[in-house]
Amino acid sequence: MKTHFILYFFIGSVAIVKAQNLKIITGTITAEDDLENIHIINKSSKRFTVSNAKGAFSIEAKLNDTIVFSSLQYKTKEVVINAPILINNTLNISLLEAINTLEEVVVGTILTGNLMLDIGSSKAKRNINFYDVGIPGYKGKRKTKAERDLSGAGGEFKPIMLLGLLGGSLPVDPIINGITGRTKKLKKRIALERNNQLRYDIRQRLSEDFFSEHPLSELKQMDFWYFCSDDPNFEARCKDKRDIEILAYLNEKYMQYNKNLKSE
Repeated sequence: MKTHFILYFFIGSVAIVKAQNLKIITGTITAEDDLENIHIINKSSKRFTVSNAKGAFSIEAKLNDTIVFSSLQYKTKEVVINAPILINNTLNISLLEAINTLEEVVVGTILTGNLMLDIGSSKAKRNINFYDVGIPGYKGKRKTKAERDLSGAGGEFKPIMLLGLLGGSLPVDPIINGITGRTKKLKKRIALERNNQLRYDIRQRLSEDFFSEHPLSELKQMDFWYFCSDDPNFEARCKDKRDIEILAYLNEKYMQYNKNLKSE
């Protein structure tokens, strides 16, 4: 056994000594894509070659030379020539595909999340309104159709309008609409719209919390809201009131509603 070890050591030593001189190293490159024209450079001896279509190559090198494999589509790889490579005269390597990452590019204006700052830095053009062209415009609350109809009907006819006879002409529309009852119908429609809107706002805002403590079936919940809004005091108790005041009113109506259900 000792003899064999000495023999292997001697053979290895002879090979290393011979390896101090340049030798032809052959090899094959493996990769995912094209294997042709990959640059193989011996940085130590300044020798250079390229691979063929199958990835095969050969280059002169000696012990401890650095071989660089370089290509646009693959990551650069360096290999230092050691004794086993020189003894076998073979160098097979695999290359990894290079993934090109682009630096972050900002297109347009950066938004900060601050509304006023973003509006100031924005290049967007706003729509032209009546301020820009010097035309007087309405700046109040937008009226509903019923409110516009009432305004177009000339408003409500009052006996005081008869005084207009003394000073000149008298508006005809308010008189006609008052006599026919159209003005009264429009006022009722406006009141109904306001009632419906108030009921909707309260239901959207408080329904979940209220029914979590005052259980009702889904079929009865909507009926309950109409029951509340039909109350003549609904608007006085709920319009422009705090939620705690509205919930107190709803609690009263809930007790009354359940009482009515039991009586039925």
